[in-house]
Amino acid sequence: MLKIEETKMDMKREDVIQRLVGRGIFKIDGKQLYELPLLLLMKEYYKYI
Repeated sequence: MLKIEETKMDMKREDVIQRLVGRGIFKIDGKQLYELPLLLLMKEYYKYI
């Protein structure tokens, strides 16, 4: 079985997604959060801090 390791970037992306979901944001521009790059997720996250 192939083991997939999570990088620090993957963990950061997951953290930002969880924080956005915690604020009630599930989509950005009609796309699911998991479909978007980290940079766009972070821009959206920092709008609400």
